[in-house]
Amino acid sequence: MKVAISVPDRISRAADQAARRMRVPRSQLYARAVEAYLKHADGQDVTERLNAVYGDEPGERDPFLEKAARATLLRSGW
Repeated sequence: MKVAISVPDRISRAADQAARRMRVPRSQLYARAVEAYLKHADGQDVTERLNAVYGDEPGERDPFLEKAARATLLRSGW
């Protein structure tokens, strides 16, 4: 699929140089970059969801879960 985007000149020049260094078409470089960004963003989403469950804020912790997690960690030898 063709997509038209606008990027700042400095990013465009850097992308062109990177594509030449990597010996890939510029469109492939952009596709790889978007794919990497989406993987990273998805990972951030997972982290945010885990933080919501296991938050560091006082009052968010479940004392039973915290005690069970600590006991499991001690049994694991870490």
